[in-house]
Amino acid sequence: MKLMIGWLHPGFILIIGALLIPLFKGKWKQAYLIIPPLAALIDVILMYTGVFGEIPFSSWHLPFLGYDLVFGRVDKLSFLFALAFSLASVPVMIYSLHVKSSSEHMCQLVYAGSALGVVFAGDLITLYFFWEIMSVASMLVIWHGATENAHSAGFRYIMWHIAGGIILLAGIVIYIASTGSITFDAIGWNSGSTYLAAMLIFLGFIINAGVPPLHAWLPDAYPESTVTGSVYLSIFTTKSAVYVLARGFTGFGPLMWLGAIMVIYPIFYAVLENNLRRVLSYSLINQVGFMLCGIGMGTALSLNGATSHAFAHIIYKSLLFMSVGSVLFRTGTAKITDLGGLYKTMPLTTIFCLVGAASISAFPLFSGFVTKAMVVQASAFGGLAIVYVLLQLASAGVFEHAGIKVPFFTFFGQDSGLRVKDPPLNMLFGMGIMAFLCIFIGLYPYPLYQLLPYPVDFDAYTAPHVIESLQLLLFASFAFFLLITSGIYPPEGRTISLDTDWPLRLAGGKFIWFVKGPLTSFSNWMDGNVKRIAADFSLLGGEKEERVFIGVSVMLALLFLAFYLIVELLYQWIFS
Repeated sequence: MKLMIGWLHPGFILIIGALLIPLFKGKWKQAYLIIPPLAALIDVILMYTGVFGEIPFSSWHLPFLGYDLVFGRVDKLSFLFALAFSLASVPVMIYSLHVKSSSEHMCQLVYAGSALGVVFAGDLITLYFFWEIMSVASMLVIWHGATENAHSAGFRYIMWHIAGGIILLAGIVIYIASTGSITFDAIGWNSGSTYLAAMLIFLGFIINAGVPPLHAWLPDAYPESTVTGSVYLSIFTTKSAVYVLARGFTGFGPLMWLGAIMVIYPIFYAVLENNLRRVLSYSLINQVGFMLCGIGMGTALSLNGATSHAFAHIIYKSLLFMSVGSVLFRTGTAKITDLGGLYKTMPLTTIFCLVGAASISAFPLFSGFVTKAMVVQASAFGGLAIVYVLLQLASAGVFEHAGIKVPFFTFFGQDSGLRVKDPPLNMLFGMGIMAFLCIFIGLYPYPLYQLLPYPVDFDAYTAPHVIESLQLLLFASFAFFLLITSGIYPPEGRTISLDTDWPLRLAGGKFIWFVKGPLTSFSNWMDGNVKRIAADFSLLGGEKEERVFIGVSVMLALLFLAFYLIVELLYQWIFS
């Protein structure tokens, strides 16, 4: 007989734990910092053992405006992502223990906790609540970069996510008004208002997923955060979006094609980039594309592939950001042109980076090999020839920029003359845990397979698949070094990549000019005239000045009321 106790929300463990950080100082704070993520991980593991009830189960219900908010919807899909998030949080916190800023740790834990809130949300209102907390917390993580570029990138980041949040909120409001339900499951595509709601919700989700051309915020902002902040950023926002898309839009055909675009588009920018963290940011977009392809296909194999690849990606992408962050921590730069030959003095960091590179490249015996293969095979089994070819081309491209370029130019290549040591022990220990997980999942994937949404009838280690993968990797290696030696490969140097954000940057510059120039001048002119008129009225009597103020307030209130009535009438006319 199993002991049954009340369910604890791991997201709240992290958020409350974050709020308590200022109470601790020095070594006590370092000891305390590991407790919230470790407690959240233990909490998630206990879910699997059945201590809180057999999965699936639902907990933490809250009445709200006649609806039932569900903070704890636990099933195989939500559990898998919660395990990935909480499992990654422990080594990442260990990696961050040297950071003295309490506010940075607080923002990072709130960020992680809100992502878990998204995963366990059983309704659209709860989902939106944690979705917005996640956006604000991640912006603050970026701002802790404490540079002018970090502040600017954080501002652009939150503008993207405010826009996405408004779109998502509009979709949720229309969906609730149309269906009368707030339950978050597969979003219906009926005619009329429900179709519009689904489209708006979908658009709000894919902005967070970084789908081109709505992706520019990611490579713009992630490299500007702190060494540890960029690791947190690589985990939560995009994978939370993958989760909600898997929950709400499995089998949606256009999502498959968007994923196919995602796997190809960022490769060209990653090849040209000189900043290692921007290379990894574009690589992140590419990897999310594999996941969205699998979700869009909508088969059991493809969804298992998408979710398992998300799990593996959280581990190996964190490891890559950790290793590059360690280089930045020791050398003060992440520019490829300033690096090279670091394997001589940073041997452990080199090994960890190579493990991450092998995993993302889907080398046999590493984690990416046993997860990405399911998505690729699902496209082949489904007769999706174009998608299959794009996924294979993207696999070669991933190996070129993340599997070879990042470790080769950083740790090998031309010697930069830099002689720096491996990072502190806590950073090495965090990377070591991630590297172990990459190898363990690659060697023994069956525990992960048992957690997937559908029963798994797939074996990655068949002779044809292993041979095919090795041939692809060998060809990509040969092509890379041939291009390097022949001088055809783009030289590493300062680059200006015109991504899809350049029209927004141009428009933003014009907008700022308009605000600082004509609009400010007009505002000053209006302010002067209002003061002059008020002064004239005050000459006629003190009461009239007060009446003018009251009259203007009433007029503005009436204008807002009229605007509301117009919008309400239009809504009733369109959706009646």
